[in-house]
Amino acid sequence: MSSLKSSDRDVKVVIVVLPESSIMSLASVLDPMRATNRVAGKTLFEWKILSPDGEPVLLTCGVSIAVDGAFSARAQGDCLLVIGGFNLDRHAQKPFIASLQACARHFSVVAGIESGCWLLARCGLVNGRAATAHWEELEDFALAFPDVSVRADRFVTDGKFWTSGGASPTFDMMLHMIRQRFGSAVALDVASIFVYDETHASTDAQPLVSLGRMEALDPELARAIRLMERTLDRPLSIATLALRAGQSQRKLEMRFARALGISPGNYYLRLRLQTAQRLVSDTQLSIREVALRCGFDSLSSFSRAFKRQYGDSPMKLRHGRN
Repeated sequence: MSSLKSSDRDVKVVIVVLPESSIMSLASVLDPMRATNRVAGKTLFEWKILSPDGEPVLLTCGVSIAVDGAFSARAQGDCLLVIGGFNLDRHAQKPFIASLQACARHFSVVAGIESGCWLLARCGLVNGRAATAHWEELEDFALAFPDVSVRADRFVTDGKFWTSGGASPTFDMMLHMIRQRFGSAVALDVASIFVYDETHASTDAQPLVSLGRMEALDPELARAIRLMERTLDRPLSIATLALRAGQSQRKLEMRFARALGISPGNYYLRLRLQTAQRLVSDTQLSIREVALRCGFDSLSSFSRAFKRQYGDSPMKLRHGRN
């Protein structure tokens, strides 16, 4: 349970945005609060946006966001929401971490959004607690912080410390905050403004592939894709995949052709290569380790498949990004 209690008093929110964060994560924080004020006809949320140095923040989409000032240990309010993205080591150095550690005690809720969970963990704020991260980083997050109980949930609330796994889970987390603070009717009104009728529970797992209504329209296809997700590092033959998904190989092939216009084998390979591309671009794992994580026993076969998909070898792509 969170320590954020329902009352008639407005909620004062401090949003700290780091460079190279996602505009969708920021919008998933801001717009539910704006909509809450709109449906209530009065100010229920007040917020200010801060950056580590008080300068405008350049987001991953290239949009620069103006801020209200610099984050410091003197920040105070009800909720502290820290939005992080890429290159945290560059954007959140020791003074920032010290300020976050010092000011966390002043807030009744402290949330790490997307890579913001790494900052809470680096401060030791979620040691011995449950937390989540974006599905791309769950394994590395768990390895980096063994004292944290890492869950694959969309968002996690453990006492005053909240974490979310991405932009859509952050929207769900904000609806949870609104519901807890101002009631279910207000939260429903806010969700309706955004035509958002797929509200998720915090404990819903983060999918690698967002299947949307396909889960209901073709559950057999969805089951096969979920099985692919779980076996990227040890890929199954399509015959074995079909058997474990409870259908014949022929029916599985027909389902993929009808719904996605691609064979199950090619889709499976694409999932593995998409994961490999992210690991090559966004981590310092060796190319051999990336290959193994994505189910390639041979480095040469991995490089050939990667080059066919992306036009460059894994090593060339990595050097081109540095």
